[in-house]
Amino acid sequence: MIIRFNDISVSYGNFLALNSVTLDIKGGAVGLLGPNGAGKTTFIKTLLGLIKPQNGKGEVFGLDIVSQRLNIRQKVGYVPENDCYISGMSGVGFVAYMGRLCGMPRKEAIQRAHEILQYVRMDDERYRLIETYSLGMKQKIKLAQALVHDPELLLLDEPTVGMDPKGRQEMLDLVKDISQLKGINIILSSHLLPDIEYTCQDVIVLREGKLLISGNIEDLKSQHQRMFEIKIKGDEEQFISEIANIGILCNKIQGNLLRISLPDNIGTESLFNIAYKNNIQIRQIMQTKYSLEDVFSQAIGGE
Repeated sequence: MIIRFNDISVSYGNFLALNSVTLDIKGGAVGLLGPNGAGKTTFIKTLLGLIKPQNGKGEVFGLDIVSQRLNIRQKVGYVPENDCYISGMSGVGFVAYMGRLCGMPRKEAIQRAHEILQYVRMDDERYRLIETYSLGMKQKIKLAQALVHDPELLLLDEPTVGMDPKGRQEMLDLVKDISQLKGINIILSSHLLPDIEYTCQDVIVLREGKLLISGNIEDLKSQHQRMFEIKIKGDEEQFISEIANIGILCNKIQGNLLRISLPDNIGTESLFNIAYKNNIQIRQIMQTKYSLEDVFSQAIGGE
């Protein structure tokens, strides 16, 4: 296990940000999901020892998150959601400086900074002042400084926020390469489910500081094979209410298109019976695959 939390709780005054979280993370690429205020950033900062839990114990690479937090940070790279650059410094100067803060000799830090900036496709802009960078370039600089000391674990807090589609895809491809080809463990916190599904094999879902679900994404999706998309004509709200009464989960996709999950003991004939009784037409029904969004929606809605 690279991370072990045992009954961890973190409070800000009367606000409980993490509520008795017990969790083991084996490694690889792990997505961290949850609504705003779920505790995702607090989870990351607790891993880094930036926040001391009021209750429980935690370890990262077998190191205690309270008494050995500096040792943990030597093994971890952190990409915060907010800007972390220093005005007046060039890209290469900033990344090299962060390498020096990690204990690297000056010459090695400079050489490593050039290598990392080339890797994140920032070599042409390495001598420009960071404050002149675009948002996407600043995101890449944050990634570069997190990688300069060759960490064993990379923590990314909303790394694609505000990026245009091209920049977002480039960032996701880098994260995927870091995990799959460079062999660095990652925890990616994002509110964008497609980002998690593209880059990660495991997922953690938090809500109001509580751990709702965790596990392999494909395993979680395979637990729910009977997913259908249906188009109806008639009173949507009445139909959704009626099928909910017999235990059928439903999400609106767009217009009159609904996405439903059927329990094993309920067949599609039940949908037609309910539609008929309520003078509703089912125009189309098609079986589809369960997605990470469905897993997330069921976890959040079922809490």
